[in-house]
Amino acid sequence: MFTMPWTATRAFPHPLANIQRNKDLDPQVTNWLSYGVVELMTWQGLGDVINSWRRKDLQLAPIPASIGPGVTTFLKIPHTYCWSPAVVPKPADWGPEIDVCGFFMRNEPSYKPPADLDAFLSAGPPPLYVGFGSIVVDDPGRLTDVILEAAGICGIRVIISRGWSKLGEGKSNTDSVFCLGDCPHEWLFKRVSAVVHHGGAGTTACGLINARPTIVVPFFGDQPFWGRVIAKSGAGPLPIPQKEFRTEQLVEAIRYCLSPEANHAVQEVASAMQQERGVDTATESFHRNVPANYLGCDLICGQRAAWLLEKQSKSGTKRMRLSNQAALSLIDAKKIKMADLKPLRTKEYDTDVKRWDPITGGASSFLGIVTDFTVALGGTFIDPWKEYKRSRATGHEAGQASGAAAMAVGKGFASMTGAIVKGGLVSMPLAIAEGLHNTPGLYGDKVRDNGKVEDWKSGGVVAAKTFGTGFYDGLTGVFADPYKGANEGGALGLAKGVATGSVGLFLKPGAAMFGLVAYPAQGIHKSLKARTGRSHEVLKAKTALLDHDQRQNNGNPRDGSKALQVFDAYFTQ
Repeated sequence: MFTMPWTATRAFPHPLANIQRNKDLDPQVTNWLSYGVVELMTWQGLGDVINSWRRKDLQLAPIPASIGPGVTTFLKIPHTYCWSPAVVPKPADWGPEIDVCGFFMRNEPSYKPPADLDAFLSAGPPPLYVGFGSIVVDDPGRLTDVILEAAGICGIRVIISRGWSKLGEGKSNTDSVFCLGDCPHEWLFKRVSAVVHHGGAGTTACGLINARPTIVVPFFGDQPFWGRVIAKSGAGPLPIPQKEFRTEQLVEAIRYCLSPEANHAVQEVASAMQQERGVDTATESFHRNVPANYLGCDLICGQRAAWLLEKQSKSGTKRMRLSNQAALSLIDAKKIKMADLKPLRTKEYDTDVKRWDPITGGASSFLGIVTDFTVALGGTFIDPWKEYKRSRATGHEAGQASGAAAMAVGKGFASMTGAIVKGGLVSMPLAIAEGLHNTPGLYGDKVRDNGKVEDWKSGGVVAAKTFGTGFYDGLTGVFADPYKGANEGGALGLAKGVATGSVGLFLKPGAAMFGLVAYPAQGIHKSLKARTGRSHEVLKAKTALLDHDQRQNNGNPRDGSKALQVFDAYFTQ
């Protein structure tokens, strides 16, 4: 959930991108590209940290650099943006996985104003509010002088929120100026004529929903974005960057905010916002994107599933989701064994690189092998020193610390060897096999989905399917493609069919041959990782939960007769 846009759109640029408009470029194009630039810069800074965490702590494959910058868009991760659609409507080029729900507005807190504030508000017309919250400015005195001078020229009263910059410090309260400490915006903004602030999303929302014309003085981040949004709606003037914050600009902005035009525009925005239910809509969005149908136990209604059971039946392999209680009932009744259960994963995102041809696929794989080897080589020199320092810092003797450093050297050499072995036996053959398999899709041919490799068993199945269909499609395509082309396009279609059939005769059997090595090797690698990696730790932890439930029941068999009947009926079909 965010209060600023991170999803690429042609409607407006990324708030963190400083786009210089060019008359020769379509603004919609530059808007769209700005998101890619920001994502790329962000990934440059965080990609290594994210992938290190994935490898070491989660024991997941690193996200490839080719999809890392746009991984949330590539995987269509659901987003809920917490701003008002009356202020920033959902762009037409955003998909159904993106929701704009409205601002999260809290109820007005109970607040009793100090006597001097109450007296000031009662003594005259509603004042202008000026405050920059937690923003710290270099010269608060200059900003204070600009505010007071502009208020004097406009003939209005003003409340100055001191904030972290201590605006108005040293100034005494008068009939037209009041310097304020902490005060809830929800209470105060109902009692002012207009607001001047830094453009934070929360302060912006509070000002608009209370129908207060708004002047934004942005400092950084998404603040200029909100200033432009307000100006576009007519609820305020164009933002005044803090470096350009001078008396003349502020006077002009105040006069606009006090105009009937600004008040009419902000009233329309406020009326629309007051009809929205930001928290409720966001909650609905969350539940809509949760795969609720895959969370419950198939045997005992109302219980959360924790395990997946795959079992053969008369009609083939069937799957069943089980809660801890259901699993224990089946184990107690000797219907299944603990080894038959897998931890349930309700949602998996595929971050594997899609290889579209063997050349680029092989090249990217080779680059990945070189990168892994280089990182391992660097760790061989860096990690021993880190281990030595860590060991000494925890009070170990020099000899023990040296032993820890030596172990780190050994791990470094093992990582280098692993990078070469995995690259030569798994990564490179797999890249070439998938590249050959997917290349026909580039010229419009249908590419078969032979399944996903998850362990050594599925690796063998995918290899067999790829081998069989690869040779079958390659050999039959020599005759089928020209025949189909001639029927659909005459002589030209015949020529195209001959070309695609001839290319397929090379590509499809080639994918079949490389797949015989690549997919079983990939399956074996994943099985080994599952036995020693994070998946193994998760299985141990979930098994411990089952043991705990069994102890809570004092080891007595559970009464799961109804669940057993459903189980037997399902797997005997």
